[in-house]
Amino acid sequence: MTAAVRALEVVRPPARLFRISRKPDPWAWPDWAYVSDDRTFGNRWDDPKAIYRVLYAASQRQGAFLEVLARFRVDPAVVAGLARIAGEADAIAPGTVPASWLRTRVIGEALVLGTFAHVGRSRSLAHLRELMAPRLVHYGLSDLDAGTIRLTAPRRLTQEISRCIFEMSEASDGEPRIQGVGVGKLVGDDPDLQAAVGVHGLTLAE
Repeated sequence: MTAAVRALEVVRPPARLFRISRKPDPWAWPDWAYVSDDRTFGNRWDDPKAIYRVLYAASQRQGAFLEVLARFRVDPAVVAGLARIAGEADAIAPGTVPASWLRTRVIGEALVLGTFAHVGRSRSLAHLRELMAPRLVHYGLSDLDAGTIRLTAPRRLTQEISRCIFEMSEASDGEPRIQGVGVGKLVGDDPDLQAAVGVHGLTLAE
């Protein structure tokens, strides 16, 4: 590792990681055809220079469901607006996960080897705070802490942090090696799915 990388706190992930995505392969890289005008896919740690792509996975199976179902959470502003509109309700009520979502997704399980930057740890944040100081000022932020990297906006900041860490890494480090991958079908009565639906206050469509 370079000295810069050693300044970050690193972690070795648990043996298994979980990812939920579209059929047939949940571990497929996102297609460059869907990149946005800002050269990212709109996700928190995407590369703002569109050189590398990022796969998001969870160390806990239920955590993978919580992450992908978060977008179905009810927006209070939408609910308030609908309450003021007269007429018949929409076919799919807010907070409902459509049946088509379940049919078109699978869950992948992978055994992963490698060392990864633990961005949210104090040592990493202290080092990145120094490196990213001009960008923090640019975005009107007074500090870089665990709360800052979880902000919904500006998402561009975390994308720039992702690029910063990528540029620290030595080319010889390579990518994590995946030793084994499994793909499983999703069913409505999956206990982790049901738990995540409950946490988000959602409803699964029949």
